[in-house]
Amino acid sequence: MGLKQKLDSGDFAVLAEMEPPKGADASVMLANAQKVKGSVDAFVIPEMSNAVMRMSSLGGGMILQSNGMDVVIQVNCRDRNRIAIQADLLAANGCGINTIMAVKGEDPSFGDHHQARAVYDIDLQELLQTLQGLQQGRDMAGIELNGAPSFLVGSTVDAGARDKSPELIREEMDRKRDAGAEFFITPPLFDLGTIEPFLKRVDPKEIKIIPTVLLLKSLGMARYISRNVSNTFIPEALIQRLQKAPDKVMECIKIASEMVSTLKKEGFCGVHLSTIGWENKLPVILKGV
Repeated sequence: MGLKQKLDSGDFAVLAEMEPPKGADASVMLANAQKVKGSVDAFVIPEMSNAVMRMSSLGGGMILQSNGMDVVIQVNCRDRNRIAIQADLLAANGCGINTIMAVKGEDPSFGDHHQARAVYDIDLQELLQTLQGLQQGRDMAGIELNGAPSFLVGSTVDAGARDKSPELIREEMDRKRDAGAEFFITPPLFDLGTIEPFLKRVDPKEIKIIPTVLLLKSLGMARYISRNVSNTFIPEALIQRLQKAPDKVMECIKIASEMVSTLKKEGFCGVHLSTIGWENKLPVILKGV
C-alpha cells in the first residue's frame, strides 16, 4: 500500500527519514532502509538538511525506490532557481517518484559550505503553487507541458511554535492547503500538550497532521534544543529522566518509541521519525509499534 492509500485509509502511517550519504557510496543508507522496509510505509529523503552538502534527495530517492521502497523526497527553495526546481520535479515524476515534501531550506550559514549563496528565487508558498501549476499542465511561464505530472504534496506546519499564535499557525497552514499541500509534518514533538492549542483549531479527519518524533542522542542535545529551538519544547521532566538514566542512549530510544506508540494511540494519521544519522536505531524504535 502506497503512502497516499495509507493516509486515505485512515491507517497509521510510519515515515522515516533516511539521510543520503555525503559521498557516492549509498550502501549504508540502503542497508539501513532495508532493515525496516517492512515497518516503514515511506522513507523521507531530506534535501541537504541543515545546508550540509550531500547526495541530492532525488538521487537518494531513486536509489531506494529502485530497491522497492516508497519514498518522499524533500524539495527546498534554497539551492535552485525556478527553472531548475521545475526540471527536477518533472524528473522525479518521470522516474516514478510521486510524493514531494516542500520545504524552505535552512540558510547556508548553518551548513558546511559557508561561502555558498542561497538562491531563494521562489519562496515556499510559490513552490507549492508551482507544484500545483505543473499538475495542471503548465510551467511557471504559462507554457503547456508535454504530459502533466501527478504528485502527493506535503509541507511543514509550525504546530507548537512558541513564537507564533495557534491562529497564525492555522492561517499559514491554510494558505499551504490552498496551494495544494495534502499533509503536514510538525517540528519534533516531545509533549502532546505543546500542540493542543493548535489541534483545537484542526479537524484531524479533514487535515492530515503527521508529528515528528526526533531521536535524541544525548542529554546535552536535549538541553540545547530546550534552550535554543523555538518550535520544539522538551519538558524538564524528560530532561531529568535522561539525566538519571544509566544508559542514556537506550533511554533516548525508549523515549522515541514511547512517543510513536502514544501518537498511534491518540489517533494521529502517522508519524515522521527523524534519527539524524542514527538510522541504524530505527529497528529498535519501531519494535512493537
